[in-house]
Amino acid sequence: MTSATVFQSDAPLDERRIIIRRHHGDVEMVELPWGLRPRDGDARAVHVVRSEGTTFPTHRCLVPASEFRHRSFSFSLANGDWFYFAGVWRSAIGDWPEAYAILTIEANADLAPFHDRQMAVLTRDQRMAWLDGVVPEDEILRPLPAGTFRVKRHSIDPAQPTLAV
Repeated sequence: MTSATVFQSDAPLDERRIIIRRHHGDVEMVELPWGLRPRDGDARAVHVVRSEGTTFPTHRCLVPASEFRHRSFSFSLANGDWFYFAGVWRSAIGDWPEAYAILTIEANADLAPFHDRQMAVLTRDQRMAWLDGVVPEDEILRPLPAGTFRVKRHSIDPAQPTLAV
């Protein structure tokens, strides 16, 4: 298996990344671009999807990562393990390629000082429950307990754009 890497939330929306999904009954790893075509036909890609009030019965995916960054801070699991972002993928639509987006949830206590939302983080023991849909969305797409994340501050160039979570 490929190793988990830092997720750069300021990456271009068409940046390709390995995701894990169930497709035609098999679990597979594929490289897809980040950014779904909006259902309303808007030309701007959707890279995150708010999870509350929505169900995702199919087309679920996992995005492996070792840490993620927001502005001048990086976040990783305090226990040093890697994790997954909960995501969804879509088949190609017209001239828009097959692609994925990451789901967002309310920020946990560790991230709340930096942003009110965060990408939905799943621990490795939650991966198949998400992929196979055996746990309702509101039970798995929730903030992890306080103390789950290690926060590191990084100096950045003031000209660098801010990063979206």
